[in-house]
Amino acid sequence: MDKFVFLFLACILAGFALIKLPLAGSPLASIEPITFFIGILTILVFSLVLIFKGIMALAGK
Repeated sequence: MDKFVFLFLACILAGFALIKLPLAGSPLASIEPITFFIGILTILVFSLVLIFKGIMALAGK
């Protein structure tokens, strides 16, 4: 098993945490759209990497 798989899963969970981050009512409320976008981007990128690694493992490479 690849040693980075759990790191990729942790990055996907961190992306979900960024999406659900409650910033309303705090001084950081203005950057909430940025954290939402970074969370979505993180989830997409690392999910695609995991899918690619799964396909490569099935192909035997």
